[in-house]
Amino acid sequence: MVEKIAPGQVTIEHAAVEQVMIEFDYDAAAELFPSRKQKSRRRPIGYRRFGHAADAIRFAIEELPPEFLLGACLEVDEDRYNDKAIRRLYDSTDYPLTRGARPPFDSLQTQANADEAT
Repeated sequence: MVEKIAPGQVTIEHAAVEQVMIEFDYDAAAELFPSRKQKSRRRPIGYRRFGHAADAIRFAIEELPPEFLLGACLEVDEDRYNDKAIRRLYDSTDYPLTRGARPPFDSLQTQANADEAT
């Protein structure tokens, strides 16, 4: 169970997550598995392989329709990252690529939930 972190409070779990993000290799090859669970009117997007994890993260956040990002999995060096971890990697100060315009994660969840309801 992950506990909420109040401003100024750091837990062991939070410190471990930050350490993992610091050690992430954006240059490593990556595989992206978009979610197939969400109902969508769009054509399903399947597995994609990228030469660099940074490119996979950029694609997931900037190009992948929101309903396919929710529940997506990024695999890098046999480590797996869920949709929230992909967002944290994209938002990290270590992210090497220039970021494009994309709404924040919370609005993506709201949009995907609205698409699912229709």
